[in-house]
Amino acid sequence: MTNPNTDDAAAADHALKAKHRAMWAQGDYPSIAAELIAGMGPLLVQRSGVGPGQRVLDVAAGTGNASIPAALTGAQVVASDLTPELLEVGRALAAERGVEIEWREADAEQLPFGDGEFDVVLSVVGVMFAPHHRAAADELLRVCRPGGTIGLIAWTPEGFLGHMLAVMKPFMPPLPPGAQPPPLWGTEEHVRELLGDRVEELSAERRELVVDAFASPEEFRDYFKQRYGPTIAAYRAIGDDPDRTAQLDRALADLAREHDRGEGDGVVMDWEFLLVTATRAAGA
Repeated sequence: MTNPNTDDAAAADHALKAKHRAMWAQGDYPSIAAELIAGMGPLLVQRSGVGPGQRVLDVAAGTGNASIPAALTGAQVVASDLTPELLEVGRALAAERGVEIEWREADAEQLPFGDGEFDVVLSVVGVMFAPHHRAAADELLRVCRPGGTIGLIAWTPEGFLGHMLAVMKPFMPPLPPGAQPPPLWGTEEHVRELLGDRVEELSAERRELVVDAFASPEEFRDYFKQRYGPTIAAYRAIGDDPDRTAQLDRALADLAREHDRGEGDGVVMDWEFLLVTATRAAGA
């Protein structure tokens, strides 16, 4: 006999994940990964000590920002993501670079891998968008072997992307019950609470990504309006309200203007992120 409450919860989770999958398939996230944040993957690979012969899992891998540099070291890499459209782009990029990677469609909160299967588990501004942080953290730990490494990069709440998500929040539907805001992963306290005593030697460092790709705040806004799934979702939520659309237009351009430290020749912004590495504790 089935439990109606359990069935309802499973149906709600399935619908939520389908919504997330569709959101990241919108626009052109591969161009953002290639043009703005390409350096973050190699940085995390280096800081996580990825090397030849290791078995590596990239969670919420997108188009392979960390997967491809990890494979280039000689590691055996599995790239998993909820959105198959991003994985298809990643396959093509890996083929261009001449590396073999296993690409798997997978939910970060229910990874289809065995306990302790990987030497290194990575995620670059990916797992932070899984709605249930505890479930995602539990999976990162479960699939990492004792003594293995977990390496994460997440946008901080205080940094530019954290501010951008906060600016968009009033224009979007509220988070469903139990879901948590993505930028919490960018706070050391939250990550330590999630991982707890199941890890050792946790290191957390705030760093900045310099973004100078835009000639004006309005160009930045239009770029994200056309390419970034969460921004596209915000505009679609208010698509029948021209006044609200104009408000969001102004808010995003103003945000870039406030963070611009350039001197008139294009926009220069520093996007803060948290880089975490930790060792999976033995026996945890």
